[in-house]
Amino acid sequence: MTNQPILFRDLGKMDYQAAWDYQESLLRENVRIKTEAAYQREEGNTVATGTATTIHYLLFTEHPPVYTLGKSGNISNVLISDEEMKERNIQFYNTNRGGDITFHGPGQIVGYPIFDLEKFDTDIGKYLRNLEEVIILTLAEYGIAASRSAGETGVWIEPGVAGKERKICAIGVRCSRWITMHGFALNVNTDLSFFNHIIPCGITNKQVTSLEKECGHTMDMEEVKGKIRRNVEKVFEGRLIME
Repeated sequence: MTNQPILFRDLGKMDYQAAWDYQESLLRENVRIKTEAAYQREEGNTVATGTATTIHYLLFTEHPPVYTLGKSGNISNVLISDEEMKERNIQFYNTNRGGDITFHGPGQIVGYPIFDLEKFDTDIGKYLRNLEEVIILTLAEYGIAASRSAGETGVWIEPGVAGKERKICAIGVRCSRWITMHGFALNVNTDLSFFNHIIPCGITNKQVTSLEKECGHTMDMEEVKGKIRRNVEKVFEGRLIME
């Protein structure tokens, strides 16, 4: 289905747990709507036989320093002790998203799409590729030729050049009843030294980069957000409604 309305909310700077709880609440409400609609159809209520009125959301936020480990992640990819994290005021969470260990922090745009894929395409692989495409198109507007790395979800620069592979955007999602949560983290003006204390996404011998590092100057976060929003509309053929 095209021209899907997507409610956009910029949450500003928000603690990771608060953002996680908020996503969960939106996902649960959409699941409730779908479950109720399915029940009504089973009961023969013709009024409720149409598509469930779930709501798509796109949330942007920026977290204080935090390491998050995906449900399939390996704790050995965390190279810093609990004590050191406390000393550096870095939080840590085991999460229910896919993927391994990553970092969120200031200067990074974190995007959380709460989408009902039954209104787009019930294909998680395609959904992940679409998220990658949003970021690839956004980086292209800055003259950066980003692409995918075979078998490694996320967005990369020079993924096929040994020794120069560098990841600029991590992606990890969860899906329940075809409702998505979690999403992508694009390094814009991020302090990359935080990545020295983990093996990002569990991938060894590859670098992490940022838009600031690639362009050689501090980036306008609001400008980058605007480009991402427009590319979400383009890739998902949706219509963002600003709140």
